[in-house]
Amino acid sequence: MFLGVDGGGTKTAFALIDSDGKVLARHEDGSAYYLEVGMDGVAAMLARGCGALLAAAGVTAGDIGFAFFGLPAYGEDRAVQPQLDVLPRALLGHGRYLCGNDMVCSWAGSLACADGISVIAGTGSMAYGEFAGRRARAGGWGELFSDEGSAHWIARAGLALFSRMSDGRAPRGPLHALVRERLALEEDLDLCEVVYGELKGERSKVAALSRLVAEAAGQGDAQAQAIIEAAAAELAALVDAVRGTLGIAANTEVAVSRTGGLFGADGPLREPFERALAARAGSYLLSPPRLAPVLGAALYAARSAGTPLTAAALERLAAAH
Repeated sequence: MFLGVDGGGTKTAFALIDSDGKVLARHEDGSAYYLEVGMDGVAAMLARGCGALLAAAGVTAGDIGFAFFGLPAYGEDRAVQPQLDVLPRALLGHGRYLCGNDMVCSWAGSLACADGISVIAGTGSMAYGEFAGRRARAGGWGELFSDEGSAHWIARAGLALFSRMSDGRAPRGPLHALVRERLALEEDLDLCEVVYGELKGERSKVAALSRLVAEAAGQGDAQAQAIIEAAAAELAALVDAVRGTLGIAANTEVAVSRTGGLFGADGPLREPFERALAARAGSYLLSPPRLAPVLGAALYAARSAGTPLTAAALERLAAAH
């Protein structure tokens, strides 16, 4: 059996599958973003999640053939990576596992480990792809100077737009009233207390404000809509960058799948991203995600063990999803 862990900035998903594509158990827990919750917080959350998952399946850690732990910000700090690498051993009691960036979970799930590119737009953003044995990523450098097109990026642009509207540097659109109403601001400058004080500038809490930008765009705020369109263009550029690094010819059609809350059923980026991708020079085929990222993590574990699931098992897993 194979364990998949899809760590996120807000929540972490756990899944256990067998070689026949049967889902034995699933579980959700808290954040795996060590920059916010600390290494001890990540370790405690993984222990809770794995314990609950194994109990639900009625198995032990020794029964797991291989595991993949997809963790946010993995590989982005050389000093921290060894600490992340050893966390699963303490939980499993063996070394039959790999750690990697959570972007791999999204790619493996959405494309079922087939060649193509996965673009992720949630709290953060990035794109990752594999083609003919080659691997590449783009974006995901963090919210301070990257994560273009993400919820945090949209929220930050929306807050900046609100400040310009308040100052008179930009005409006031629906976003101004929405922010004042939803954040219960008595004065416009109270926004500083909310963001820096109440929310403490925390990544996930700030990112949640992106909903106000999307709502304002839906109310006809042209400046808010421009932020949404710019976000879609940034994500399409990430896909193009991965394609270029992978060395894929312009006339080769590449499967692209999109994951993350901004691409959800009520997400604001589905249609704008489709338009932005169609405007790029390369040939792309948008593919709906086949599996959830957590199941992709389990699928990647099976492949990493040298025992990838058969086509029939994949179909069974997809049908269950």
